[in-house]
Formats: sequence, structure tokens, C-alpha cells
Amino acid sequence: MAAYLEACLEEADGDAAFIAKALGDIARARGMALVARDAGLSRESLYKALSGERSPGFDTILKVVGALGLKLHAEASRS
Repeated sequence: MAAYLEACLEEADGDAAFIAKALGDIARARGMALVARDAGLSRESLYKALSGERSPGFDTILKVVGALGLKLHAEASRS
């Protein structure tokens, strides 16, 4: 999961909807109902948020990342 998300973050080029869809892929593989419960969200709202059709709020992203057992981190860019 972490390697897939990392690759998507690198490929996204700032496209938040692309990242949301990647998280949706991971959540579906893990079980959307379980992830929704652990994130404190309804399954329906999670499907909508992670559809890739819109950019969910950062609070939703943080809840989903936490529910998936992942951590976000930052590092200095190489430019």
C-alpha cells in the first residue's frame, strides 16, 4: 500500500483527485466498509470522496491515511 501510494504521489504532479483515486484503490482493496468505519466516515461519502472525480478535503485524506495504517511524511525536494 505504501509503495503504491508513494508512486502515485510522485506521478500525480499536484493532481489531488489523482491521489484521492489512488487512496480509493487502496481502500477498496482493504475493504471500503472497514476503512470507512476506521476513518469515522460513511461508506457512501468515502466512495464519493475517493472517486477521483473531485478533490476531497485534507481532513478526509488524513482520516483515510490513518485508517489505512499509513503515515504521510515530508522531505525536501531535490530541485
